[in-house]
Amino acid sequence: MAVQLNHTPDTSRQLSLRRAAELRQKITPYLEKCKTISTGLSNADIFHKRQENILNFFNATPQDWEDWHWQMKHRITNADALKTLFPQLSPQQCTDIEHIGKTFRWAISPYYLSLMEVTDPLDPICLQGLPTLAELDDDFGEEDPMGEALTNPAPCITRRYPDRLIINVTNMCAMYCRHCQRRRNIGETDSHAKIADLKAALEYVRANPEIRDVLVTGGDALLLSDQTLDWLLSELHSIPHVEIKRIGTRVPVTLPMRITDELCSILAKYPPIYINTQFNHPKEVTETAQKAADKLIAAGVVLGNQAVLLKGVNHQPEVMKKLNQELLKIRVRPYYIFHAKNVKGTRHFVPRIQDGLAVMQYLRGYTSGLAVPTYIINAPKGGGKTPILPQYLVSLDENQAVLKTWEGKLVPYETP
Repeated sequence: MAVQLNHTPDTSRQLSLRRAAELRQKITPYLEKCKTISTGLSNADIFHKRQENILNFFNATPQDWEDWHWQMKHRITNADALKTLFPQLSPQQCTDIEHIGKTFRWAISPYYLSLMEVTDPLDPICLQGLPTLAELDDDFGEEDPMGEALTNPAPCITRRYPDRLIINVTNMCAMYCRHCQRRRNIGETDSHAKIADLKAALEYVRANPEIRDVLVTGGDALLLSDQTLDWLLSELHSIPHVEIKRIGTRVPVTLPMRITDELCSILAKYPPIYINTQFNHPKEVTETAQKAADKLIAAGVVLGNQAVLLKGVNHQPEVMKKLNQELLKIRVRPYYIFHAKNVKGTRHFVPRIQDGLAVMQYLRGYTSGLAVPTYIINAPKGGGKTPILPQYLVSLDENQAVLKTWEGKLVPYETP
């Protein structure tokens, strides 16, 4: 027996058009807000002009700029260089930066510096890269809030979960982010893990056959030499129970020229490799970052993003939504949004949990599911990642659930 429709084609079309108009109204405020959100892909000309200024300062060439070794050698680490490059910096700002540097080390790659608008004290790139006095005004944070020292069963190893672990291979980064969760490890000099310690870590993995997933991180794992990366990945690849290798790196954001053809040829040898990086603002999604992503994808690498929810940088729902949409354009899948950790010297970045929930409510239903990562709070002292979600399940019994939709409507759902 045919099911009778409640609406004629004409009334169905009218209802559909009315609904489409409602949906258009829901997206219109975001489209207006987007006009005020700066993105890396739309600022290419501005970034290029700053790049030329930095090259002139170092008496360098465009070829030098594309050399990641040159970028690392010429990281900006003192206020005098900043003042020369950006005369608009006040003497007080320079004094403050030098003062903070005595407690918390800082360094910025020339590339990442070219993304900064130093005349804007609220510029999200400056906030992540330039020291501020707020770092010293913090009696709340801890050196090691994640308790990594308590989850370290072998050299270089951090283990919090049954089937996976971390190998920490270096304290070196292209830029020392002001919100860094491991700033206690930065020290005054860059150093990679000793080969003997890496061999001990590999032996631990071999001796524990339940470990199927290994994350190589630091610091920034991709600042190891090609030779060391090749050896380490080869060793992991040869362990039968290691199913996947992951690499934690921010170089696609702070030093994209590190993604060389030589590096990609190494990564291509050891599938499957997953790289999770950390874009925190749409301004960081640049043409250069896109080229790096293209190279990694061509090498068979699967790319994900682990943003950190940072007060003043991206805690506004519209900014996080735009970031995730920009990432999808360069084929980087939003994976996690981490609530900023209570690390000593970073308290000014830590938002409210309510801010994170507001972001998630603003994403779910209002953009594609591909652009909706999981919001995570790391439980203190090595308790692990804890997903935090808005409450979509209102009630549940043996026969019925009551759901809250992305629009906030309550609907019954039968569960026979």
